Amino acid sequence: MTDEPLLSFGVIADPQYADQDDDLAMNRYFRNSLNKLAEATATFESEDLSFIITLGDLIDRGWQNFEAPLEIYRRSRHEILFLAGNHDFLVEPEKVAEVRPRLGMPRGYYSFCRSGIRFLVVDGCEESLFAAGLDERIKASATERLDNLIEQGAINAKDWNAGMSQSQFVWIESELETARQKGQEVIVLGHYPLVPLTDHCLWDADVLSDLLARHAHVRAYLNGHDHRGGLGRQGDCWFVTFKGMVDTAQENAFAIVDVFADRLKIRGFGRELSRSLDR
Repeated sequence: MTDEPLLSFGVIADPQYADQDDDLAMNRYFRNSLNKLAEATATFESEDLSFIITLGDLIDRGWQNFEAPLEIYRRSRHEILFLAGNHDFLVEPEKVAEVRPRLGMPRGYYSFCRSGIRFLVVDGCEESLFAAGLDERIKASATERLDNLIEQGAINAKDWNAGMSQSQFVWIESELETARQKGQEVIVLGHYPLVPLTDHCLWDADVLSDLLARHAHVRAYLNGHDHRGGLGRQGDCWFVTFKGMVDTAQENAFAIVDVFADRLKIRGFGRELSRSLDR
């Protein structure tokens, strides 16, 4: 085994901060996420990280709640990246279109390269009931998709889940081909789980997981959303669901991912599990 990783990065999933009382029935300790974020980012400061990625649901709801957690991230010396989760869009309808810019995202889905690894950030909220905002066309399309899934008895036919457009799938295939031609391996980052199939999975889970598993240079798909966490494998691709930070009163949940040539090493903190995922 190679001793030095190609790169390392920090992972946080589902802080769901809000200045509101705990929801004990759901195990949601909203205000406590600020202290947990401060602990996680302080831990990351002593590490040589390429970036820190938050896998969606920085807030639970309410536009005014973005500022407090974002201020904690601003103190970090590391590059901070976000993708949007379903709860991030639970703001006033006229503010929905501003969510991604508020998180500093260049667009809903995007890619970047670090140390010869191509990262794809996918937008699982693209076609949804909550991210439509004032766009009635998107809302109608998402409603039709959800109704069809309910009629089929799909386990993930839930309004807190969502789907992706065909144009995004075309983009993903193009990015995978570009990576193949350049000899790059790929790690995909999303909000929704794909494998194993649960009630929290992306509406297009089987389509996207099949696509990723067909490409041997795709190392892993990393996500949040299902606060219970999870692990799956399809083909040579690992599917890792990170535990939700908001779920406990005190104990934290975050991770550092070390990318080696022959494995991914996940160093879990608090409730998050440590794993070694071999090629």
